[in-house]
Amino acid sequence: MGQVLNIHGVNDVRLDPVEPPRPGDKDVVIKVKACGICGSDLSYIKIGGIHRKPGGVTPIGHEAAGEIVAVGAAVQGVKPGQRVVVNPMMTPSYIGSGGPEGAFTEELLVRDARIGDSLLPIPDDLPWEIAALTEPLAVALHGVNRAQVKAGDKVVVFGCGPIGLGMVLWLVDRGITDVVALDLAPERRERAMALGARAAFDPTQEDLKAKLTELHGAARVFSREAVGTDAFIDAAGARNILSDVVRIAKYQSRMVVTAAYMKPVELDLGAMLTTEMTITTAVGYPTEMPEVVAALPRLSKTAAPLISHRFPFQQIIEALGVAATPASAKVMIDFETKA
Repeated sequence: MGQVLNIHGVNDVRLDPVEPPRPGDKDVVIKVKACGICGSDLSYIKIGGIHRKPGGVTPIGHEAAGEIVAVGAAVQGVKPGQRVVVNPMMTPSYIGSGGPEGAFTEELLVRDARIGDSLLPIPDDLPWEIAALTEPLAVALHGVNRAQVKAGDKVVVFGCGPIGLGMVLWLVDRGITDVVALDLAPERRERAMALGARAAFDPTQEDLKAKLTELHGAARVFSREAVGTDAFIDAAGARNILSDVVRIAKYQSRMVVTAAYMKPVELDLGAMLTTEMTITTAVGYPTEMPEVVAALPRLSKTAAPLISHRFPFQQIIEALGVAATPASAKVMIDFETKA
């Protein structure tokens, strides 16, 4: 008998007993080795689950890396012992987001498994916890891609949680040396600096326009003073960010919103009109996950500081509490360590 983490209701999450899964002809079973806690996991707990039927549960967890232990008869190119990461966006039920499976369990059933699609092979020497960063790093990479940034650009990242920190990593890896990271938590700002940000500050303690003018220089939009920032990426979700950026943005600058907003926000179209700035969004990782897997061997040491805490699976309830604190970055569940 194994265990699985289920949401039973609002702020009600439990480790429940579960029978070991048996794969159908098109399925595989993965022995989970590491799985990160995502902000969406915490959000699902707050709202009582997603697509949860009355009296039912929502299994969660989707940032998984592990070893294949059972293979259905019709699955091709896969064998027991193979090391993989799961691409939940390519699974039929989007594992961990409202379907019947979640990855916070010892053995995970992946339905309709396809190598190179829902399952991505990883090198034998890649640490499990680094492999489990693939999914959040793919989210971060998609946000950076949507910003259309290039070497020489000046970029601001709002929010230094796991996704924002991943964006700093990719921006620096892309040769962008002028990255400014914003966050309220000093621990997260320190991590951003360690990843290569030029500067990091708390926007509630500094004048945003004045500080960015100091760092990125000034520009003009007709009679209005603007900052010299080329691209802004919102991985924080504070309601004032959009209006603040529109107020200070230069001509044809770009903004990407990756944070999830639960309520509408105001937008000053009058101020935006004269800038011809672009505002767009980024969600998930439509094509980025294989690129991340390919890059991780060379970025393994660089990405390691993204992990702030590690917990054995039996302490996952405690780990969820830590993941909700401002000082945390990626909280990793290690299935090989016993409590």
